[in-house]
Amino acid sequence: MKRGKVYLVGAGPGDPKLLTLKGKECLEEADVILYDYLINPDLLDFANPSAEKIFVGKKGSSAFRQGEINALIIQKTMEGKIVVRLKGGDPFIFGRGGEEAEALVEEGILFEVVPGITSAIAAPAYAGIPLTHREISSSVAFITAHEDPAKIESSVDWSRISTGIGTLVFFMGLGNLEMIVSQLIRHGRNPDTPVALIQWGTRYDQKTVVGKLKDIEEKVKGAGLAPPVLIIVGEVIHLREKLNWFEKRPLFGKKILITRSKEQSKDFSDLLFYYGAEPVIFPAIRLLPPDRWDELDRAISSLEGFDWVIFSSTNGVQFFMDRLKALEKDIRAIHRVKICAVGSSTAEALLKYGIKADLVPASFQGESVVEAFNRMDIQGARFLIPRAKEAREVLPESLKRMGARVEVVAAYQNVKPVENVEKIKKLFSEGEISVVTFTSSSTVKNFTGLFDPEVLKGYLKKAKIASIGPITSQTLKEAGYQADIEPKEHTIPALTEAIVQYFN
Repeated sequence: MKRGKVYLVGAGPGDPKLLTLKGKECLEEADVILYDYLINPDLLDFANPSAEKIFVGKKGSSAFRQGEINALIIQKTMEGKIVVRLKGGDPFIFGRGGEEAEALVEEGILFEVVPGITSAIAAPAYAGIPLTHREISSSVAFITAHEDPAKIESSVDWSRISTGIGTLVFFMGLGNLEMIVSQLIRHGRNPDTPVALIQWGTRYDQKTVVGKLKDIEEKVKGAGLAPPVLIIVGEVIHLREKLNWFEKRPLFGKKILITRSKEQSKDFSDLLFYYGAEPVIFPAIRLLPPDRWDELDRAISSLEGFDWVIFSSTNGVQFFMDRLKALEKDIRAIHRVKICAVGSSTAEALLKYGIKADLVPASFQGESVVEAFNRMDIQGARFLIPRAKEAREVLPESLKRMGARVEVVAAYQNVKPVENVEKIKKLFSEGEISVVTFTSSSTVKNFTGLFDPEVLKGYLKKAKIASIGPITSQTLKEAGYQADIEPKEHTIPALTEAIVQYFN
């Protein structure tokens, strides 16, 4: 029987960008992924869409017992599949990866271990706590506060670690905080020793509670902490007052909903994450080819007859160029035509294909294009506008009134997706969404069409609305909503900065 291979992959502590390059490669290769509760679900986006994804629990009492997980890994590998066992943190640091590796060795199964960044070092770093410091602590110990219940006695030597180690890091210790505190004090640790508890370290909702051994239990009672929590004990915690960088970012702790298409969300998502927010991608637009290519194909075959091609979005550029390639043509087909790009992003998209726009209006909307051409003599000039199937008619109608001949063709269409609506409703109802962003009139129309109008109004009373520009804001107004945030420049970086400034 053909046998596959297993990768025991450490997923890191929560921030998806802390996944190693090797871990990402394994996810892309995998036929089957078995993942835990502690991994960030965004990591599954790296997987092949055809990969089988199996949640195996590990929250409190496991959805699967360890023996069942071992058996499942072996079964899938025996079927000749590439299996990734995706584990929070590092597989070999309190992750039971050693047990899984032993089971694979017993079956003669080929495997590799891909280390991950353990929460023991990542969570303190994101909380501004260096585990060692030349002047404060020269030693650190990792301890589990949740040992195997089958063990006759604890293997933690409290008499040694209490006073013999500079910094102590306890995994899974929230439920045993009272025991940890009492054991440390009883075995000689100063009751005034600083203690920090970090919940969901490295994630947007990271929460840190700081106290001393003598009062930390009281402080934790009112903090509402829940697992997973890491406990740090040691004088290095004093440095948090100076070094706390992560929790001081301007959008820290805020969930921001992105409604633009998934293909266009990465740059926006990265910017929001940079400022400390958790981006929630919920595309209100799904980009698809037009129902028929006839109109665009005819236009491409007669490009030499046009004087201008106007691209109003990066989507128009992408679909037009893809179709040019499909027809076995390249940019030489438009060498005689002048190019107008609506917006700097559209101009940049053209540059990627080696095309420098002849005209980029100062403002990023159709009206600014009309104003630019109004200063030219375009009587009798032929214009091609490849754009979305349904779009505003301001530009083509205005050009016609100036005496131009205008041909509008559908290069793509946007449809309303319905995935994850219940998930978003839950986030709204729990008050977790801080800002809803809209980057076009289409995102407004599609998004508002997914919800009951009265229910949505209730949701949006608790969240701020960010609009990329006046046209989108006008569409919001027509739908009964008011934009709280609107940048002067109608770009994604400017919208991000406007959100930051609003909360500052």
